[in-house]
Amino acid sequence: MAREPRIVAELGRPETPEETAARKAANSKAYRESQNIRNLVIALVATLAIVLVIVWAVPRGEPAPRPGIDPEPIAEVASETYGTAIVPPVPGEEEGWRVNQAQVEPGAPASWNIVYVPGDESFLRFSQGFDADATWAAQRLGGTAPSGEVDIAGITWQTYDVNPDGNANVSYALGTQAGADHVLLYGSSTPEKTAEVAELIAPQLLELMKEQE
Repeated sequence: MAREPRIVAELGRPETPEETAARKAANSKAYRESQNIRNLVIALVATLAIVLVIVWAVPRGEPAPRPGIDPEPIAEVASETYGTAIVPPVPGEEEGWRVNQAQVEPGAPASWNIVYVPGDESFLRFSQGFDADATWAAQRLGGTAPSGEVDIAGITWQTYDVNPDGNANVSYALGTQAGADHVLLYGSSTPEKTAEVAELIAPQLLELMKEQE
């Protein structure tokens, strides 16, 4: 017995052979597209899994510390142009201190600058202003006035208690006149560590004072 043609509700009549073929083709296309999306998702998940395995498998450690800068050659050039440039020894080198920056800043007055970075998160900047005075130091410290004095290895230093807000995190400073130049030690390091550097450069400061008498 022949099968009655399928009546399509939307049409209200049996499908023609052409409509049946079109419907089956559309269903096949939809099925293939769903399979393609499914396969794509599976491929993405598999790729992500491989990446994670590689990341976990690669050994990781602490990055190698960036080598410090040798300020001596730069200081020699500065000395030829502006006069004797002091080069403080690296304080606490065995504790991880290193020189992060060493450069001459031109200007009126020009200055010779070294930035020390210790093993912790603090920093200490040495700055020698050529033909400068305490006014230059105050400008460097955002207008901060001296708060007292301290004697370190026979040299009198002005002490500065600096508000770190608006002053690049500088919280403490020492400044002294060395002949025609002014020397400033400032940063976020402790007063004790700053005084340690002041003691280290005392012989060079005394020599600079003699040269400029």
